[in-house]
Amino acid sequence: MNQFHIFSADFQTNAQNMDSQLRVQESFDLVIREAKLGARRLRMYFVDGFVKDAILTNILTFLMQLSEEKTTAPQTTREFADVCLNYIETEVTGETAAFQKAIFSGMIGLLVEGFSEAILIDARVYPVRQVAEPENDKVLMGPHEGFVETLIFNTALIRRRIRDANLTISLHQIGERSKTDVALCYLNGKAPDKTVRALQEKLADIHINALTMGQESLTELLVPKQWYNPFPKVRYTERPDAAAASISEGSVIILVDNSPAAIIIPTGFFDFLQDTNDYFLSPFMGSYLRLMRLIIFFLTVFLAPAWYLLMKYPQVIPEWLEFVGVSEEIVLPIVFQFLIIEMVIDALKLASLNTPSALSNSFSVVGALVLGDFAVRAGWFNPEVVLYMAFIAIANFTQTNFELGYALKVSRILLVVLTGLFSLWGFLGGLLLLFLLLITTKTVTGRCYLYPIIPCNPKKLGTLLFRKPINRDNC
Repeated sequence: MNQFHIFSADFQTNAQNMDSQLRVQESFDLVIREAKLGARRLRMYFVDGFVKDAILTNILTFLMQLSEEKTTAPQTTREFADVCLNYIETEVTGETAAFQKAIFSGMIGLLVEGFSEAILIDARVYPVRQVAEPENDKVLMGPHEGFVETLIFNTALIRRRIRDANLTISLHQIGERSKTDVALCYLNGKAPDKTVRALQEKLADIHINALTMGQESLTELLVPKQWYNPFPKVRYTERPDAAAASISEGSVIILVDNSPAAIIIPTGFFDFLQDTNDYFLSPFMGSYLRLMRLIIFFLTVFLAPAWYLLMKYPQVIPEWLEFVGVSEEIVLPIVFQFLIIEMVIDALKLASLNTPSALSNSFSVVGALVLGDFAVRAGWFNPEVVLYMAFIAIANFTQTNFELGYALKVSRILLVVLTGLFSLWGFLGGLLLLFLLLITTKTVTGRCYLYPIIPCNPKKLGTLLFRKPINRDNC
């Protein structure tokens, strides 16, 4: 029997074929329940853990109470489902492949004697954790709830915020084996049709066995292939309010089953300036925080290389800036000091990830203080280098995107190394390389990464740099 075989009219043949194809004897969690309704036999298939016992008991109790006349009267499978099943979500299929996929997705599959089609009952209840606030995207004010790993719960959280028929949530399945559910969420008439069509075509063209890493695997399949480019092409959010706001603004959200992170498309460099907290403060304070975030972005990349360049040309430092110079000479070159401290910071981050949560914060702080103090006392590092790198390490936490933080880190290391090798020309060459990298980077939809600067859109740039008051146009 091939995977698109149609069920036969013989009940016993259908049962044997399904037992063989589903491999029920080899898998303990695949359950079969047989029953007899008057002159008809029926056979239920379901995955233990996806269906509540109370629901199954209720369905079987209702079936057992039906008269023989009522169970034998239906002439079609659809009619049997409408008359004899007391459940809202039912569908009929004649394909064995669709029957198998539905069972592994958590539905109840029902074979009924006398029919050449099967019935699917959508009574699945997935294991799910609480809708709690995400750890990496917290707010001081506003709703404290986040997405979970169950797709239908996540779409409901968005529907709760956008009660509009134009809110479209189309379902796609990706993965030859995993058959992972992927939902494309957009506001019809607001999201550009070109963007929606391009994403639908990209999703349809994906051929892979499984999305092993959830949303990250899908992102790697959607974005242009640039292995050398560290900058993230999409934003993630685990907040339903942030996802709903993005949809209202015309963006497209992609939700992946088994993942609590929503993918926001399109995303450019300046989109990372936005934060959920900006919208729960006044427009003035939201704009202030956004500009501060932009300044800190640039400081995390250029502070260390610019200071190192000044140390190579101490004669150009004005008198009022002499305090930024090196207080004492250290045998270890400054460029190596920067690189070593970069590695130490990453080592502390990795160590804190593997440290029990009750100890992780104190471990990171105490470890950094002890290592920094002893390194300066031992004469390994200049105090100025440790100071600037400590500021950079703290400043990295001003933005919530972990991947962008490492992209900025790579850019900073590139500038420091080139400055150490070629002085002023190395610094300028590094700036040129970064600029070329950014302008040649494309988003998932093909737009320039530096939009709205390239191409220039002053109105959109103002919206990203300043938090506008809420009105009919932007809410």
